[in-house]
Amino acid sequence: MKAPQIIAISFCLCLAFAGCKQHQDARRPISRATGVFMKKSVARNKKLVASEEDLIKNLMKKNPKINYFASTKGYWYSYETRNETDSLTPKKGDIAFFNYELKDLDGTIIYSEVELRPQLYRVDKQEIMTGLREGIKLMRKHEKINFLFPSHIAYGYHGDNKKIGPNQPLICTVTLNDFKPEAVYKKELEQNKNVLLMQDSIKKTRKASAKTKPIIQDSLGQ
Repeated sequence: MKAPQIIAISFCLCLAFAGCKQHQDARRPISRATGVFMKKSVARNKKLVASEEDLIKNLMKKNPKINYFASTKGYWYSYETRNETDSLTPKKGDIAFFNYELKDLDGTIIYSEVELRPQLYRVDKQEIMTGLREGIKLMRKHEKINFLFPSHIAYGYHGDNKKIGPNQPLICTVTLNDFKPEAVYKKELEQNKNVLLMQDSIKKTRKASAKTKPIIQDSLGQ
């Protein structure tokens, strides 16, 4: 191989190596910046959670006569009505029927039971507020519980874009009216549907019978 060719090839290899090195060097500051951002974000979230937990703990201290329980899921709760005779609680696949209302930590109602209406919830098969999803699974029939939810298991940093603001802890009062397996619920729905169809059929028969009676009476009178 001639000397000019060797020089040209060496020059191209140098350029290619330099280009690769430039690409590698260009990525490093972005990676470091991302790492710093993530660390700051985690630190902010921890600080936010701690401040909300302090607010909730202060609320509990102001009510020393109320017996509060701490959940391993990151919330606190107290009973208004407790069922100590039953042991069953809702599990995945059950249908839960409940009422609830939402208040801020000052006790001001955000959404009343009337606004939220009775709820039907397929346990662990529907998307609902994280705290509510976990709280329902520890309840027995006919219990009424006040849950104290930090925002990260309520509506988070977005709120609900209506009445609940960003990073807002909540008092959620839940009454569990009933729960049953989904198969039982579907069977009851089918039975109720058949009963309604039968009742509708009876009504139609009675109406038809009532319309024919005057005609029969007229023919007898003649």
